[in-house]
Amino acid sequence: MKPAARQGAFRLILDHAARLWFRFRLNEIGPLLSLAAFSLSAWAFVSIAGEVVEGDTESFDRTILLSLRNPSNFADPIGPSWLEEVARDITGLGGHFVLTIATLGVLVYLLMIGKRGTALLVLAAIGGGMLLSAGLKIGFERPRPALVPHEVRVYTASFPSGHAMLSATTYLTLGALLARANARRRVKAFVLGFAVALTLMVGLSRIYLGVHWPSDVLAGWCGGAAWAALCWFVALQLQRKGKVEPPSAAPNTIAARSDS
Repeated sequence: MKPAARQGAFRLILDHAARLWFRFRLNEIGPLLSLAAFSLSAWAFVSIAGEVVEGDTESFDRTILLSLRNPSNFADPIGPSWLEEVARDITGLGGHFVLTIATLGVLVYLLMIGKRGTALLVLAAIGGGMLLSAGLKIGFERPRPALVPHEVRVYTASFPSGHAMLSATTYLTLGALLARANARRRVKAFVLGFAVALTLMVGLSRIYLGVHWPSDVLAGWCGGAAWAALCWFVALQLQRKGKVEPPSAAPNTIAARSDS
């Protein structure tokens, strides 16, 4: 290829990239951060999954699980007895029933204030996250840890941790939804920080209770964060097109736009 032709092809690629950049508003902080978070989290999930498939996480997983048990009795988690009860309470916050109830409550609230677009987005984000988690478990079919006794009952495969992934998807999505409704940075930081802390506690409780390998939980966090970030990126694109209500939108904003 001649130099002039190469320059023309390179210029064409740059033009297409620039159009995509501005089409998806990557010159704005929101879309750029959400896409970057998705890329980083997805890369981390794929990396962990590859290590798990090759068996390279076995030593790490065994060391962490055993460090949380009494060396003389693997059926006894370290710490006082009340800590086990607290861990069971926390792990319940990442269960399907609790997350479904929380999601339904948010959906009813959004519908009551007229934000149907946002309600559909939340339903798609959390419902899609549940389907994705189930599909990944079926695909990997990793057995649960048999190294230590389980402190709660489990019924599905181990990788990735459904509790870690779904709590990340649900709490990060709802946290972002609440954060965007308030302009004060301290409030935004608190809401998002609380959502992250809740997600981390649910995942750690699964390891402490012996029902997941640590790599399961790490992958669940990464997968859930990737899905939540992707959904948030899509939400910002739909908001720009008027299909999802902006934070300050009145109940009938979308309807008024469609009538005009």
